Amino acid sequence: MTLTNSTQLTNIRGVIIDLDGTMVHTAPDFQAAINLMREEFNLAPLSIETVIEFVGKGSEHLIQNILHVGLDEQTAKKHFDLALERYQHHYFTVNGKHSHVYDGVVEGLNKMREMGLRLACVTNKPHRFAVTLLEKTGLHDYFEVIYGGDSFSRKKPDPLPMLTVCSDFSLNPAQVLAIGDSSNDAQAARAAGCKVFAVPYGYNHGQPVQSIDSDGIVDSLFIAANRLAV
Repeated sequence: MTLTNSTQLTNIRGVIIDLDGTMVHTAPDFQAAINLMREEFNLAPLSIETVIEFVGKGSEHLIQNILHVGLDEQTAKKHFDLALERYQHHYFTVNGKHSHVYDGVVEGLNKMREMGLRLACVTNKPHRFAVTLLEKTGLHDYFEVIYGGDSFSRKKPDPLPMLTVCSDFSLNPAQVLAIGDSSNDAQAARAAGCKVFAVPYGYNHGQPVQSIDSDGIVDSLFIAANRLAV
């Protein structure tokens, strides 16, 4: 479903926004850290297109898939813990170095803040990396709460992070909109009872954004803000 200029959501009081692929193009950072790790294991570097296919379900899922490119199942399992540690070591050094904020993000966040909307960032990225990236990109102070993939016992597509934000804000889930780039965001939002917009420029596991069960596809966060009648 693509939103028309006349389509709006009403009675929205809070917005939950994903990070990687929604606010910030972070795939180049992932690629750099992954290939530094793979070099240590004498594995060939991977293209950014391959990396993007695996982004979105947390670091553990990412490294599991990355190791399977070049290693058999048993060997990949044997090296997983060390590979994850080395990836996180390298990611710490490159986090934000090769990334950039997507067009319309700052304008959209400013508009949402002017509208009095309560804002949360929920990502499957580890919390410490999310906070650092938001600080480096100047986006941190827009958000009342920031939750990472390690903030809870379950991460997106489980609804737990979304429901926690609703509780934090004392809002009914129907009053909260989630904005993300992947089916993880939509599934979590739907299960929580929230509305959901999808952006078309992110990392939906190699699948078209039209395959996401959303309440609309919006080209930017600024357009999303203008589709809200609060």
